[in-house]
Amino acid sequence: MELARLLFADFDSNVNHIVAQPFLLSAEVDDLPRKHIPDYILFGSGSPTVVDVKPQCRLAKAQFTFGWTRELVEQRGWHYQVWTEPTDTELASVRFLAGFRRYQLFDPQLLEQVRAADLDGAPFAEACQSFPEFSVPLVRSALLHLLWTQYFTVDLARPLQSSTVLWKRNCP
Repeated sequence: MELARLLFADFDSNVNHIVAQPFLLSAEVDDLPRKHIPDYILFGSGSPTVVDVKPQCRLAKAQFTFGWTRELVEQRGWHYQVWTEPTDTELASVRFLAGFRRYQLFDPQLLEQVRAADLDGAPFAEACQSFPEFSVPLVRSALLHLLWTQYFTVDLARPLQSSTVLWKRNCP
């Protein structure tokens, strides 16, 4: 599950730095010494987010630890998150899109043309056919790269398919 959370953090355009097991928290809670090492700290443009990863079935057992961890983290003005399993569909989609993360593998001219085109609200298959000067597989891979970078967004709760609608993300 930690690997899945790492993948989702890598996919999150608001995250620009990730540190695993970033520090040891030590506190006295109810007159007992407590220690805990969070799984990740995520940095972006805002306050850091400290993340603990735990399967849904084991959350109840960890609530006490997560409670005092949240309190300590939020006292610093940081965010705290307990992350559990994503849906199978979301995880499969993000794993698939991760294969298109490396920008250096894509034709910059094609990416520029795709960004300049009005594809907001277009079905994925239609968008793949919109650039006749490039092969459909090249356009498809460019679109998938732009989904990874979140230039376009889709409903990841549904499987990616030819009818999946592309939405242009509101960004500069």
